[in-house]
Amino acid sequence: MDLFHTAASMVKSIRIQDILDMVIIAAMIFALLMWFKTRASRFVLIGILLLGGVYLAARFFQLYLTLLVLQGFFAILLFVLVVIFQEDLRGFFERLAMLGNLRKEARPLSELEKTAGIIAEAAGNLAKKRIGALIVIAGDDPLDRHLTGGVQLDGRVSEPLLASIFDPHSPGHDGAAIIHNDRIAQFGCHLPLSVNIARHGNIGLRHTAALGLTERADALCIVVSEERGTISVADRETFTVAPNASALNEILEKYYVRYQPQPRKRPLTGWLRENTKEKIIAVGLACILWIAFGYQRDIVRRDFIVPVEYRNVPQTWRIDEPQLTEAKVVLQGPEQAFRLFNEQSLRISLDLSTIADKKREFLLTKEMINTPSSLSVADISPARIRVYASRLVETTIPVSVTTRNHPPGNLTLQKITLTPSAVRVLIDPRMNAESIILETEPVNLHNISSSLTTVLKVLPAPGISFPDGKVPQVRATIRVKNP
Repeated sequence: MDLFHTAASMVKSIRIQDILDMVIIAAMIFALLMWFKTRASRFVLIGILLLGGVYLAARFFQLYLTLLVLQGFFAILLFVLVVIFQEDLRGFFERLAMLGNLRKEARPLSELEKTAGIIAEAAGNLAKKRIGALIVIAGDDPLDRHLTGGVQLDGRVSEPLLASIFDPHSPGHDGAAIIHNDRIAQFGCHLPLSVNIARHGNIGLRHTAALGLTERADALCIVVSEERGTISVADRETFTVAPNASALNEILEKYYVRYQPQPRKRPLTGWLRENTKEKIIAVGLACILWIAFGYQRDIVRRDFIVPVEYRNVPQTWRIDEPQLTEAKVVLQGPEQAFRLFNEQSLRISLDLSTIADKKREFLLTKEMINTPSSLSVADISPARIRVYASRLVETTIPVSVTTRNHPPGNLTLQKITLTPSAVRVLIDPRMNAESIILETEPVNLHNISSSLTTVLKVLPAPGISFPDGKVPQVRATIRVKNP
């Protein structure tokens, strides 16, 4: 009964964010499962997943020694994954970068079937003549980083062209011909050699190269043996012997159907029937991970000292000192939410656009605090803030010019005239406007060689502000005389 109540409370606590969280994690797990499904390193992945299951069980049953050991292991797991899955990770990110790449020109399946027939006939003829050949049919994975050497060709696939490429007297006959769709892109290319040939017995160099490429990409490699006159097909790290051209043609057609599917609308039920086991595992693992790490069990409370910012102060008002600059805010929520929370971004924003009195009291509410949706405001101290403000009055203050040094040579300063000679400012009504002096930015008279007119900024004075917040400018006419 307790288990039932726990499960019921867990279901009730699920939010939209949690569902979205589980969907994203399930999609990522499904993508990884599908990627490693055809990889030899999938057994290493299974081992790591088993250790992950042991870690979750140890955490549930509070096996502290097991947790201590596994936490040390998972601390270096990232480096282990990079070493073990180096090639798979590079291929995975290449495939990810190729999503939405429209440069790959799709061909109708009928044209590709015709190409498959040409390749099969050419390979059959080469096998009969005991002429060695290595033909690569590119899939979705990019092959450039796996190839060395080679000559660019970009010619349409034909039996005479393939026969000339693998003619024993041709300079590139020892390399591989790379076929994209219905065109031979390159020939004379060298492929990476396999490091896992023990289970295939004694195989030749072409077979080792074909197997090495299929271990790193989803390409299909056709190998014609010049010693035995046989045709072998390397696909997904395995070898298949094609007894004749007809059997090879059937294999190629199936491959083209796999990587060049006809566009068609599939019902949802059809999509669900594909890779059902992987989908169930992905959803199950996502739910287990959410229960272990994302389920919001206990609600905790934490105190934060939060700065108070005053915004939208009307232009004709000024906030007097002293003013409250910090307040204590108590937030509550699950422990997981606090882990992702950046307390540096937390602040109380007080809108003063409606201030109309010299002393005004504001009630601090949770709407004034920028908290994430997973956390709530439990308390604010103090709950109210008194703001003391002064209403500014507009007046006109004369401006004087600040000068430095003396005119060079025999020049004598005659007069400096300002236009306008006074500017509008906002001041506290308790200030004596007649005692206020505004000055311009300094003028270096040593740089003046003749009379001139220049534009100077008016420097602000303590307790003075300018209308619209713009620093006014004046035109200064400086007259000098050469005796």
